[in-house]
This record gives sequence, structure tokens and C-alpha cells, in this order.
Amino acid sequence: MTKISAFLNDEAGAVTVDWVVLTAAVVGLGLLVFSLIRPAVSDLAAGIGNELGDAQNCMLNNDTITC
Repeated sequence: MTKISAFLNDEAGAVTVDWVVLTAAVVGLGLLVFSLIRPAVSDLAAGIGNELGDAQNCMLNNDTITC
């Protein structure tokens, strides 16, 4: 019984457990933030791609007046 009692009272690994829980929380928070901003970033990237495509068409057609 003394070995079990000594094991339960030992705090040598407590810091490791704290870091594991803290790291898991940070990773979870990062995934949550990423999932929330992903649609907005995708829409922004599509808009930038469209504008660059329009600018390329204007330059290829030498149509700088209407562009």
C-alpha cells in the first residue's frame, strides 16, 4: 500500500501533465480560429484572383482606358 500511496503523492510529472493540457488547449483554440476565418479568407482570395484576371485581360488587350 505504501508504493501506491507514494505514487499518488508524487508530483514530479504534474508539470508535464499541465503542459500537455495547455498545449492541447492552444492547438484547439488555433483550430477554432482557423475554422472561423477560413471562409472570409477564401472569399478574399477569390476576389483578388478575379481582379488580377481582369487586370491581365486589360493589359493583353491594351485597353487601359476602360480598365
